[in-house]
Amino acid sequence: MCRRPAAIIFDFNGVIADDETPHFLAFQHALAEEGIALSSEEYYGTYLGMDERNCLSALLRERTGDNDPVREQRIHDRKAFLFHADTAEHKPPLFPGVASFVAEAAARCRLAIATGGRRAQVLSSLKGTAIERSFELIVSAEDISVGKPDPGIYQLTLQRLNTRGVGSQPLHPHDCLVIEDSVAGIQSAVKAGMIVVAVATTYPAHRLHEAHRVIDALDGIRFEDLAKLFDDAYEERDGRAMKGGSP
Repeated sequence: MCRRPAAIIFDFNGVIADDETPHFLAFQHALAEEGIALSSEEYYGTYLGMDERNCLSALLRERTGDNDPVREQRIHDRKAFLFHADTAEHKPPLFPGVASFVAEAAARCRLAIATGGRRAQVLSSLKGTAIERSFELIVSAEDISVGKPDPGIYQLTLQRLNTRGVGSQPLHPHDCLVIEDSVAGIQSAVKAGMIVVAVATTYPAHRLHEAHRVIDALDGIRFEDLAKLFDDAYEERDGRAMKGGSP
């Protein structure tokens, strides 16, 4: 019998909303106003998947060698303003097939979002869509102090799901399927002990090898398809563990 996930936890940017490009351009613009250049190769190669504050802190330390909280906050606020202004006129679309998959999955298991982006941006992107109310829980950058690839955001999501699920069976990491698109996000979920399926919407598939399974996109994927991937990855991971390999 196929083992099904009791909960699916989605990253947001690059998994549900096709908005990685406007995020990058707003960040690049805000940095340029401060005299700091950021190429697409640097962003996608190093910083994508980290939460916004940790991403900015790491970049400024690398470029200036010290911390400047005032400057960091100024860039952070400017980036948020630019992103909001752009997406107010050009709302990023959901990826093809995401709405139908989420609607089907919501009837089969619990759904949550764990993102390094801001909550307001997530809510704005979901507003007016067919899946606006499909997620039981959203954990965002405001809820954590250390972002991906640290496992904290997925551990907190699990904790909050269990707090909300009074009277139901407690969830464990191995009950959860995570859908990610970034290297940092995959590392975060794997460290949290969860099964990870990566979508190759942002990185090429070969860069996502740390995930348990990789698919091109959610378009055309049914819940049973992911349940099968979840079951196969679970069995494979258990087999390695029994042989003394890494989980």
